[in-house]
Amino acid sequence: DDDDDIPQLSSHTLAALQEFYLEQQQREGMKTSQGFNQYSIGSIEEDWQLSQFWYSDETASRLANEAVVAAGRGGRIACVSAPSVYQKLKEQDGKDFSVCILEYDRRFSVYGEEFIFYDYNHPLNLPENLLPHSFDIVIADPPYLSEECLQKTAETIKYLTKGKILLCTGAIMEEQAAKNLGVKICKFIPKHARNLANEFRCYVNYASGLD
Repeated sequence: DDDDDIPQLSSHTLAALQEFYLEQQQREGMKTSQGFNQYSIGSIEEDWQLSQFWYSDETASRLANEAVVAAGRGGRIACVSAPSVYQKLKEQDGKDFSVCILEYDRRFSVYGEEFIFYDYNHPLNLPENLLPHSFDIVIADPPYLSEECLQKTAETIKYLTKGKILLCTGAIMEEQAAKNLGVKICKFIPKHARNLANEFRCYVNYASGLD
């Protein structure tokens, strides 16, 4: 019989496979249930092809708290390519500030009107309702460690901010960060959920709580 040549899964393998699919369905079910926190770090997984590396929970919390203090009561915060900070800010629901996320990855459109599609290659291609100098602080994490990426992201930052800037990028970009945005390196060392090969630092242009 020709059917004898068709490979068959063992009962053990088949059971394991069914268990895997069941767990997958349960995870997806959790995501759509009310109990799932869509703002928790990792709810949208990193896409390394887009050079995405989420901050550790501690770092995201520290940066989010810094932004709230810097923005002040009723302040507006823009997160440019820094979704894990945005997520931490949204966990503080009810606090007196507003926040939006500018991001290339359209998966973050689940955040509704607060999501703004952003491509650093077109730094000023922004919605008309995103008025210049309308944010009390801009937190930005350019996706690539290149002079071009920093320069173009800097155009966006300078357009959006009333003055305060919190930049997160590699230590090797210190000179370029100062040149393009007038920011200085902080003592606080940000960490990522997965360790990066490049030394990473924070930079600000105001008296911050990160020193």
